[in-house]
Amino acid sequence: MNTAPKHRPAGLTPSEVEESRRLHGTNVVTPPKDHSVWRLFVEKFEDPIIRILLLAGALSLGIAFVDGRFTETVGILVAVVLATCVGFLFEWDAMRRFRRLNRVNDDIPVKVMRGGTIREIPRRDVVVGDRVHVESGDTVPADGVLCEAVSLRVNESTLTGEPEAGKLADPERLDPEATYPSNMLLRGTTVVDGYGVMTVTAVGDGTEAGCVTEQSAIESGEPTPLNRQLTRLSQQIGKVGITLSGAIFVLLLVKAFLFEGIADLGWLAVLREVLQIFMVSVAVIVMAVPEGLPMSITLSLAMSMRRMLRTNNLVRRMHACETMGAVTVICTDKTGTLTRNCMAVQEAFTVAGTDDERLAEAVALNTTAFLDGEGRPVGNPTEGALLEWLRRRGYDYEALRDGAVILDRITFSSQRKYMATLYRTVAGTHVLAVKGAPEIVRAMCRPDGEEERMRGLFADFQCRAMRTLAVAWGETGAATCDEALAGGGLHFAAAVAISDPVREEVPAAVSRCLHAGIAVKIVTGDTAVTATEIARKIGLWSDDDGERSRMTGAEFASASDEELLERVADLKILSRARPMDKQRLVRLLQRRGEVVAVTGDGTNDAPALNFANVGLSMGSGTSVAKEASDITLLDDSFSSIATAVLWGRSLYRNIQRFVLFQLTVNFAAIVIVLFGSLFDAQMPLTVVQILWVNLIMDTFAAMAMASLPPDPGVMNDKPRSRDESIVSPAMRRTILACGLCFVTVLLAMLGWWHHTDGVLTLEHLTLFFTTFVFLQFWNLFNAKGFETHRSVFRDLRGCRTFFLVLLLIGAGQAAIVEWGGEVFRTCPLSPAQWGWIVGLTSLIAWVGDGVRSLRRR
Repeated sequence: MNTAPKHRPAGLTPSEVEESRRLHGTNVVTPPKDHSVWRLFVEKFEDPIIRILLLAGALSLGIAFVDGRFTETVGILVAVVLATCVGFLFEWDAMRRFRRLNRVNDDIPVKVMRGGTIREIPRRDVVVGDRVHVESGDTVPADGVLCEAVSLRVNESTLTGEPEAGKLADPERLDPEATYPSNMLLRGTTVVDGYGVMTVTAVGDGTEAGCVTEQSAIESGEPTPLNRQLTRLSQQIGKVGITLSGAIFVLLLVKAFLFEGIADLGWLAVLREVLQIFMVSVAVIVMAVPEGLPMSITLSLAMSMRRMLRTNNLVRRMHACETMGAVTVICTDKTGTLTRNCMAVQEAFTVAGTDDERLAEAVALNTTAFLDGEGRPVGNPTEGALLEWLRRRGYDYEALRDGAVILDRITFSSQRKYMATLYRTVAGTHVLAVKGAPEIVRAMCRPDGEEERMRGLFADFQCRAMRTLAVAWGETGAATCDEALAGGGLHFAAAVAISDPVREEVPAAVSRCLHAGIAVKIVTGDTAVTATEIARKIGLWSDDDGERSRMTGAEFASASDEELLERVADLKILSRARPMDKQRLVRLLQRRGEVVAVTGDGTNDAPALNFANVGLSMGSGTSVAKEASDITLLDDSFSSIATAVLWGRSLYRNIQRFVLFQLTVNFAAIVIVLFGSLFDAQMPLTVVQILWVNLIMDTFAAMAMASLPPDPGVMNDKPRSRDESIVSPAMRRTILACGLCFVTVLLAMLGWWHHTDGVLTLEHLTLFFTTFVFLQFWNLFNAKGFETHRSVFRDLRGCRTFFLVLLLIGAGQAAIVEWGGEVFRTCPLSPAQWGWIVGLTSLIAWVGDGVRSLRRR
């Protein structure tokens, strides 16, 4: 193992940092090697449909060597390569983006001593020799040896399977049975309790975790409800497509042998005709089976992940993008999400006779926070507010700490609701300092006749939604905090009211969620009075709400599941909540069929974040909370949750639009190929043309639908049912109406040409093919307008990708018609013909928009 270079207690200097980085490297674990680009490309040819097409291309190539015509073969192979290349490029791009997003863990802030001051730096910048400060909830950024440890316990399960191991700084008291030395902290382990300072001895690949990086590659293979829904849809359509394909193959064979007499043309002609019929049947499968659907959904999710990042939603698990759209309940904590998490002491009450110097000393030593060089808190915000308060009163907390020696400490926990520190003053006196919830601290103190006054003061602070902390101390001869606390009789010194105002944007965001049919519940460790006041300020609570709408943690814990199942739907505020209360609430809501999102920033929130349908951690929260969550709110604001709901619902709507467009094309193409093949000697669409339509239907349509901006109108709808079909009744009606319209127009064209000319010319077939494509071109507008509350030709901002896709389709079709020749079986069209095709097919968009407008009215 590397050894730390010499360092001063003040930490490394910039030059020492650079030298250490040169000698020992950066604190980044080399990720597992990705698949090569070539392997990723080859995997695209493992699709059964692509293999069938390759077989058809090989057979066509064999015949081409006999008769010397290679155009059809080249067209098939070019179309297959094009389709596989598009899928490969999107998957490669998604893999690259996910890898970049995953690097966010290397930017997690770490508290280190550098140049005599405590500062926060990204984890990647930690070097061997740094003095790193860790406390409850932190993830250890590198391997190191402890030089200070107070009540320190660490979860080492990621390396040893041991959920909790005691740690200490004294090398003479090491546990000989421990897997790793008791004075050693390892990268990736989590601080469960206490506080410590370590000297970094190894970083990056040199750490123990760096030797087992494969654990970071483990991912859950459990499909999401959306994926299961889409898989069922694909299977149903696939069965229909294969059945129709077989029927078309048989019918065309019967037609060829009984009515067209190909048996008399020689074996080569027969073989070529059978191959052509086989390829048409395969093309029908290509049209019917939505093989691009999974890739299209992945593309939609990946694009949404990237765009949600711009709205301060860092999506860590892709399914969470869409699941947010189905959320019916949001369980939110208060501090930092509904409020600014910018704590400041607003009022303070000091008991008569209290020594101000001793009070400042007790506050300074009974905190683990720091102030950085600019005076901003580093560590717990509440403790940072106390240090800022001391500074405003003219006290230097660092000098007070240097003048005493800490003997023992009990760190704050939500169960204890207090923090205690035993220290020795310069004069040699042992003093126990305690701060915490007023009712807890008052119970530790000797009577002072201020009970009534204190209750009124605390109630006043809480009614104004201010956090109240009490401070007490007592001289003692005890050697540990527990012994000193057992003696009781502390002096109650002061009470401070710390304000954390509501974020300005939160009331409007809560209103948006309530209007969207999403219940909002506050789960907080604060008192019922404080929580209710915050709920009132954000518009969640009114005087008409009864006691049934709020509970305390004690009441919640004492009630049975059966009792709570009847009540949790009405519950709006759960105050004085303990860590497992939030998890239990989540499970109860899920038993009622709710889709639950949970916010949290602390280690104690991790169980609820993990069990929720969507866990939302705060950007300023602990590493444990972030690891347990699906989405990280970079700005810590509830308004970002409302934005995530908007994105989730819009994403699901865009997926429905894509499915609507694809199934409409499926329906029309299959019917056209079937009837056109049966009643004409020539195929109305060739295999190569069908592959081009398939590319439009899968990849281009996916890009167009996934790129549509979020529609604020979705927030007027109620949450969808978890069990509803992705193909809604409105979609079925639209698919049938548009599909029949396309079929009628196209078959009418074929019938008219047969009636007037008696045969289909190359010009007729080119007009037919181009009309078919432009019907789908304009049908993209119908899909875009599905379930919208305004015209598709209004408010077009943010649709740049949509129109770029339309341009690609139009330009691609024009190029195929003008220069496709024998490969695509086309001939150039006149400007007048182009004008008629574009103008008449555009009616599908104008009429569709008119029908939707009449329905809205």
